[in-house]
Amino acid sequence: MTIEPFLNMLPILVMILSGYLMGRLLSLDSRTLATVASDIFMPALLFISMATTDLDGSLVSSLIGASITITALLLVVAFGWAKLAGQDPSKTVPSLVFMNSGILAIPMMKLYGGNLGMNMSVIFDFGQTFMMFTIGVFIITGGLKASSIKAAFTSPIIWATVSGLLVRTLAVPIPETIHRIFLYAGDGAPALASFALGVSLKEFRLTVKIELVGALFIRFIGGFLIGLLAARLFGLQGMAKVVVTVTAALPSAVFTSILQIRHGKDANFATSMVLLSTLLGAVTIPISFALVG
Repeated sequence: MTIEPFLNMLPILVMILSGYLMGRLLSLDSRTLATVASDIFMPALLFISMATTDLDGSLVSSLIGASITITALLLVVAFGWAKLAGQDPSKTVPSLVFMNSGILAIPMMKLYGGNLGMNMSVIFDFGQTFMMFTIGVFIITGGLKASSIKAAFTSPIIWATVSGLLVRTLAVPIPETIHRIFLYAGDGAPALASFALGVSLKEFRLTVKIELVGALFIRFIGGFLIGLLAARLFGLQGMAKVVVTVTAALPSAVFTSILQIRHGKDANFATSMVLLSTLLGAVTIPISFALVG
């Protein structure tokens, strides 16, 4: 794993650049694009991924448990950092906590571990996605209140992931035509999300401050160490340990910025984290694979 991590991140960077250029040339609305990506295309991807995975039930439970545990521990660390650094948690915490466990991790783990690695990555991403679109939305929209609960639990992503898990658990057959429709829509989710992020950059100004250095340290170093701890707690070995540990230390999730835009919030810090951590990932990802080896 040397050039492969960069090659997996390259499509993300190209789509971000394309969105930025098109946003400068045309009157594109990044919030509309973000809404379409988060409410239509991403739910399709998560539903079909969850509904069709063939992993053992106990392993599925362990991977989801590890994913939720990592999120919970990172939330504690991130809120502590925000308080010490005098930062607004609604703007900063999500990009420290939630990693690119879908758009980047799934194709990367397929390259590293074939279909087994990819399927494990999909299950891990389920836990991350559920937490990001519930707790993450609570944080972004200002805490646990009626409007934030409504924003979280009316999200199509939540219903899609839960529905996919139920379809898999109950062994409900999916007609081939329906399968193709969801797969076709889902395949477009990563590109559209990255493109929407790029469009939002037309009004973005990158400023590297000391707060970002601390945040990146938590995202990479903190994520890796907490990933190792979670793998140990749930007795994960081999490919499962690699998936959990390396994924926990990946760059910030694109959707931590997209959700800020989606809900009309200041996305500058989250966008900085997404861009900088994605670029640094070309170095940090091979190191993570080597350390967990």
